[in-house]
Amino acid sequence: MSGWSRLPELLASHVLLAAAALALGLAVSLPLSIWAARNRHVARVALGFASLVQTIPALALLALFYPVLLAISSLVGGGVPALGFLPSLLALGLYALLPILRNGVAGLTGIDPAVREAADGVGMTSGQKLRIVEAPLAAPVVMAGIRTAAVWTIGAATLSTTVGYPSLGDLIFAGLQTQDWALVTTGCVAAAALALVADALLGLIERGIRFRRRTRVWLGFALLVGGTAAALAPKLLPQQPVVTIGAKNFSEQYILARLIGRHLESAGYRVRYREGLGSAVIFRALVAGDIDVYVDYAGTLWTNEMKRRDVPDPKRMVAQIGRWAGREHGVGLIGALGFENAYAIAVRGADARRLGLATLDDLARVAPRMVLGSDLEFLERPEWAAVRDAYSLRFAATRAYSPTFMYRAIESGAVDAISAFSSDGRIAAQRLVVLADPRHAIPSYDALLLVSPDRAHDARFAAALKPLVGRIGVEAMRAANYSVDRDRDKRSPDQAAAWLDARIR
Repeated sequence: MSGWSRLPELLASHVLLAAAALALGLAVSLPLSIWAARNRHVARVALGFASLVQTIPALALLALFYPVLLAISSLVGGGVPALGFLPSLLALGLYALLPILRNGVAGLTGIDPAVREAADGVGMTSGQKLRIVEAPLAAPVVMAGIRTAAVWTIGAATLSTTVGYPSLGDLIFAGLQTQDWALVTTGCVAAAALALVADALLGLIERGIRFRRRTRVWLGFALLVGGTAAALAPKLLPQQPVVTIGAKNFSEQYILARLIGRHLESAGYRVRYREGLGSAVIFRALVAGDIDVYVDYAGTLWTNEMKRRDVPDPKRMVAQIGRWAGREHGVGLIGALGFENAYAIAVRGADARRLGLATLDDLARVAPRMVLGSDLEFLERPEWAAVRDAYSLRFAATRAYSPTFMYRAIESGAVDAISAFSSDGRIAAQRLVVLADPRHAIPSYDALLLVSPDRAHDARFAAALKPLVGRIGVEAMRAANYSVDRDRDKRSPDQAAAWLDARIR
């Protein structure tokens, strides 16, 4: 299924998340607004907390819920999902609090005291006063806050892709990594259009309340409910069993995901994709059954998941990873695909010749005068700590980029060295020199095909994937990667997967 054909499904998921998060924000902030309007201490604490939440970047807030929910799940004996819908809902629900809460408090405290005195004078109870007098007067101000919260929530929902929940962000992240700007534009325009439509309909309701026009209120409400139902239609239709294929956030992963999809579809499975997942998220998603299959790399599992720092023979490493994954998590290892995508430090060819750089030992000499560019994960990974300590590497500065822009950074001279990927075709295309690792600080990174515990003993599923094992050479993978990453005559990941599939069948 291409990015374009996934638009209805992703729109439905996006609307579901945004609507649920806004509803959660309303359920918390409206009662809290009433309490805060009557108690200054509550107002100070509530508004202070809501303001604090807004200072946390949305992406960081989403990431923070992962360890929190993981810890809660451990305490209660499992069953609490740390990825996907729940962390996205909680993070976006918190983000929706401030505008609704602030406007609610402002609307209630801004009512003329004489109006309250008149209500007291006719003997209204506190509940009657709120329902008949205060709520109608404060409603236009509250609705303005709800409009702001809706726009914020719809925009921030694009980031849910990073924690394994599908949204319009899937198109944006995939387009950025593969330089498919039409795909990026589609995701951005769809999210913006959704926000504008929601704001317009909520604005219609707001004006109806402000000018006491019930027809406008009901029309806006009917259009909002109808539009939401229409957007959610793909989720309301009966769903056939589907295999979820995971992918990290770079071109090779998108290509391999679609290569896996081609083989599973040939075997009669219906597939979908969860893309843009980080290394810390994707393995946990597999263990939890949120995805059924994906490709990871031996060195990543060895250092990140197994916490190993030794560097054994590659074959022995793969065998130990397979035993560990099955024993500790029930995950199945179908096999190695036949190529390695290792981290490697690369420099421009001209700089390598000018400075006499052939190994990481040579680089250590000149590193204090150089800037290192890396992908978004590398500088926080144990592999970087191992390389840095083994060679005493101390750069003048380090900068993190998405993989696509990392290669552009070294090409433009913004950085002097990068944490390249050994199966990346841009190394040769940009005439980069990969520096040798004589101290063997970097482990092997054989590409491994992993399946979830539910699929680990599914013979039919394994049989569909077995033809991929040992069949993909590094040269073929580099060519496929470069066909997606190059600036001219680009292939889509689907086209590159089809080309690669033809090579190995």
